[in-house]
Amino acid sequence: MAHGAVRRESLETEMHGSEEPGRTFVYTKKRGYDVTRYPHLNKGMAFSLEERLQLGIHGLLPPCFISQDVQLLRVLRNYDMKTDALDRYVFLMGLQDRNEKLFYRVLTSDIERFMPIVYTPTVGLACQQYGLTFRRPRGLFITIHDRGHISTLLQSWPEKDIRAVCMTDGERILGLGDLGCYGMGIPVGKLALYTACGGMPPQQCLPVMLDVGTDNEELLKDPLYIGLRHKRVRGQAYDDLLEEFMKAVTDRYGMDCLIQFEDFANVNAFRLLSKYRSRYCTFNDDIQGTAAVAVAGLLAALRLTKSNMCDHTIVFQGAGEAAMGIAELITMAMEKEGLSKEECLKKIWMVDSKGLIVKDREHLTHEKERFAHEHPQMTKLEEVVQELRPTAIIGVAAIPGAFTEQIIRDMASFNERPIIFALSNPTSKAECTAEQCYTITEGRGIFASGSPFDPVTLPDGRKLYPGQGNNAYVFPGVGLGVTACALRQVTDEIFLTTAEAIADLVTEQDLAEGRLYPPLHSIRDVSLKLAVKIMQYAYEHNMATLRPEPADKEAYVRSLIYSTDYEEFAVDSYSWPEHTMTVQSCKL
Repeated sequence: MAHGAVRRESLETEMHGSEEPGRTFVYTKKRGYDVTRYPHLNKGMAFSLEERLQLGIHGLLPPCFISQDVQLLRVLRNYDMKTDALDRYVFLMGLQDRNEKLFYRVLTSDIERFMPIVYTPTVGLACQQYGLTFRRPRGLFITIHDRGHISTLLQSWPEKDIRAVCMTDGERILGLGDLGCYGMGIPVGKLALYTACGGMPPQQCLPVMLDVGTDNEELLKDPLYIGLRHKRVRGQAYDDLLEEFMKAVTDRYGMDCLIQFEDFANVNAFRLLSKYRSRYCTFNDDIQGTAAVAVAGLLAALRLTKSNMCDHTIVFQGAGEAAMGIAELITMAMEKEGLSKEECLKKIWMVDSKGLIVKDREHLTHEKERFAHEHPQMTKLEEVVQELRPTAIIGVAAIPGAFTEQIIRDMASFNERPIIFALSNPTSKAECTAEQCYTITEGRGIFASGSPFDPVTLPDGRKLYPGQGNNAYVFPGVGLGVTACALRQVTDEIFLTTAEAIADLVTEQDLAEGRLYPPLHSIRDVSLKLAVKIMQYAYEHNMATLRPEPADKEAYVRSLIYSTDYEEFAVDSYSWPEHTMTVQSCKL
């Protein structure tokens, strides 16, 4: 296919180019009621008279013709009438089920406003309440009992051209723990951001729930629970399910189909990433995506501290997926500055539920052993901070309030510009608030969080805007870039390139206002630039499989971006009624 030409196919719908540049029309076999109930096709009252006659929906809609702009105003007015975040989530998901183009038009009209609803923190609450909010199934539900038949299940999905799959088994949803089948809200929300923030067409994205049961007793007793009602299946049966799934996906959609692992528990996340990263086009967002966004924030912070990465000593509160991923990427950044691997590791310390991770601790996992140092055992984070005097502390253990006032004061006493990252999600799990950090450090703290915090006005009148270290800065752009050049392996170097690119997009004005990331309203532009950087890296290192190589990579990526504008439907005069109807209607 020539560069810049876009063709999408499903079992029912085709999109074709028009002779007029930049114009497309849609042909569909669906007619009548089915058209208005199919979210990929439905335009509501924006269907023209010709389209209504052609598609057999004249009379199924009110006679008024309303533009998408007016539809947007109607949605916003309804949205504003709802005061509860969960109600707003349900409202927006209902819109996604009815009219996909309008849903993404709403999200992109003010991404800063709507992302906290369709993503963290509200998506966490929505997952907890999934039994109540469940209306219409989205995505593919594959259970442990479907072993041997996964390829058949994939045939049930109506889209043929899937470029990105996001899957979870629901065992570690955000900082909320095992939510079983209720975890489906995460892949659905993530892939909505693939489109809203990265511009990937939603038809090319597939959310998947791998239901192997749950160990959450409350859910097993809940009559509203929608998943398998038994304990989690582990061991060989679990591994066989994953193996069959990975093969079935790539058999159907190709080896360059991106498979994103999301919210798997530590016991599976590291080993599955290690097992599959060199065999498939895959990454773990909790390990690698979080790493990229955290390191991007650290790289931006270096401009405030006027230092290099290898000058810093970093203490992690938490030693799970996020901590390990961030630590590994930090060591890569330090190595790039010329430090040896051994020296890099010595600058990173971790505190888990048992205290400081040290050499003589028994029963350390392989991942934790890499960051275990010679040091007396310490159990309290406050003592660790006072002893090690770090320049940066990073919270990723979902322990609210872990960064106490004493810890923040100590950090401010050791450092002119202490780096304090409270990255746990959702907001209720944050290690400290932006206000606590800025107030206690008298505005000297360099702060980032995983979920959004409001701006903070200091006593001296300065207004600081907390940096939100949101993975949405990473995975939509990575997904767009990886799929654009048909990569077949996503390496850690891709994520370091991503972190550097995000940090480079932070302006001096952003830093002066406390931001360590570009403003969220610019996230689509960030994703575009990330995708172009990834493509450049992939071709420079002979990793891309798309041939021939696009001469203008930015133009090529732009040609792939999903548009929220309604497409026109093909109108064949021969299929109109014999006597064309004369209709007088209002038009808005």
